Amino acid sequence: MGLSEDPELQPILFGLFLSMYLVTVLRNLLIILAVSSNSHLHTPMYFFLSTLSLANICFTATTVPKMMVDIQTHSRVISYVGCLTQMSFFMLFGCLDSLLLSVMAYDRFVAICHPLHYQLIMNPCLCGLLVLVSVLISLLVSQLHNSTVLQLTYFKNVEISHFFCDPSQLLNLACSDAFTNNIVMYFVGAISGFLPISGLLFSYYKIVSSILRVPSSGGKYKAFSTCGSHLSVVCLFYGTGLGVYLSSAVSLSPRKGAVASVVYTVVIPMLNPFIYSLRNRDIKRAMWRLLTKTV
Repeated sequence: MGLSEDPELQPILFGLFLSMYLVTVLRNLLIILAVSSNSHLHTPMYFFLSTLSLANICFTATTVPKMMVDIQTHSRVISYVGCLTQMSFFMLFGCLDSLLLSVMAYDRFVAICHPLHYQLIMNPCLCGLLVLVSVLISLLVSQLHNSTVLQLTYFKNVEISHFFCDPSQLLNLACSDAFTNNIVMYFVGAISGFLPISGLLFSYYKIVSSILRVPSSGGKYKAFSTCGSHLSVVCLFYGTGLGVYLSSAVSLSPRKGAVASVVYTVVIPMLNPFIYSLRNRDIKRAMWRLLTKTV
């Protein structure tokens, strides 16, 4: 496991990933604290945003700390149980990210298309239920992967050309027949991919249709600006995911695929809070008040 075997690059890689990990944790944690400490931000949109920030922290924590320990100890070994645990949490929080983005799109759909009934529809019970269902679906996806990979025998020396236990590579090592693996992959893809993407497309189709009916250009801009940050994060999340998939399919080098995976496992969770804080005045004000209080 690892991105590079070059000893001279190890300190550089360690410093790079440590800095990105700290920025990811601190920025996402700052959003969570800003939302929780400001009563004006106790709305469905910011509740989902703080939940997404928590999922981003956990998603990055499944891979980066272990990789930094490996760099420091010059070890590329992970136990069978450790690999399964890492893969389970990776799938759990990766799928949760995708589902939460779809839930946030639904929130914007209700806010723009049904503004008068927004508070009634997006009540605290429904918001909590949407997050709970997203977590349960993510757990199901994670356990489906586990059930297939658990059919692996206890290999003593298996090399994975990646910096973490990538689920796709582990499934290729599974001892079950290819038909079973394909059924699991298609089912998981339908739940974690088709379901949230369908929700996103439906929500934004309704949002765009509603915005186009607004007569004034100022009204169109104001309506679209409320979902601009979310749309940017969605494009970044699925755009880089698609890019990683295509690069791994075209490239014959597994190590190049591992390098490309850094984008969606480390870079995206780091950029998400920047996108929301830079494009959202309420978040910027809340974060500034929180920082001034602590200082």
